[in-house]
Amino acid sequence: MTTKTKVISTIVLILVLAAAGFGYFKFFFVFGEGVKSGELNQFMLKGYVFKTYEGRLIQSGFKGGTANGSSIASYIFEFSVENGALADSLMHLSGRTVELHYKEYLGALPWRGMQKTVVDRIESVQAAEPVKSPHAFKSETDDELSL
Repeated sequence: MTTKTKVISTIVLILVLAAAGFGYFKFFFVFGEGVKSGELNQFMLKGYVFKTYEGRLIQSGFKGGTANGSSIASYIFEFSVENGALADSLMHLSGRTVELHYKEYLGALPWRGMQKTVVDRIESVQAAEPVKSPHAFKSETDDELSL
């Protein structure tokens, strides 16, 4: 091999390794992970080519820094799910308060989901409160009318 061929081969090898390192860091390196808690507002399977599970968690809280003091605000946490069994469990928990463990990546892959945050497990689920029918309550006027 000539010196020119060795230099070109070395440059190409360095560029390929740099591109592989960038791809790993951007799409597979876990940037952060944690737990979010809130009401599971929406969960669905969607996509044109890659069908992925996407969800939305509503977190309620207080928003500070306003002129009148604090006010109640909500934060929407959008996430993707890779695991089919976990997605099936989340499909049945819509409207419930859940704690979800997630991993955050620097980039989204189309087959992993549309979001950079991927939920990998359910930490806890609060028991559903029973819905009371308006007919279940009796008022004093109902008793007087029946007499």
